Amino acid sequence: MAERLRMRRIARGDRQSDMAARIGVSVPTYRRMERGDPATPIGYWVKAMRLLGTVERLADTIPVSLFDEDDLKNRKRVRRRAASR
Repeated sequence: MAERLRMRRIARGDRQSDMAARIGVSVPTYRRMERGDPATPIGYWVKAMRLLGTVERLADTIPVSLFDEDDLKNRKRVRRRAASR
C-alpha cells in the first residue's frame, strides 16, 4: 500500500506536503505512510484511499474478513468454554 500511495502521489505531481495536507496529517506522518510504517492509524489510510479514489479496494488489502460470521461464532464458543473452566 505504501508504494502504491507514493506512486499515485508522484503520478498526480503532488508533493508530500500537498498529500499530507489533503489527508489531514503532518508531513512526518505522511512520510511514515509512504515508508509503510505499521504504526500508522488505519483511518489515515482510509482518508488517503478516499482521496485517491481507491477506497473500494480496501477490502482487497485485508486477507481475511474481519467480520466473517463463522469465525465470530467460533470465537464465541471458545470464550464460553474457557470461561466455564
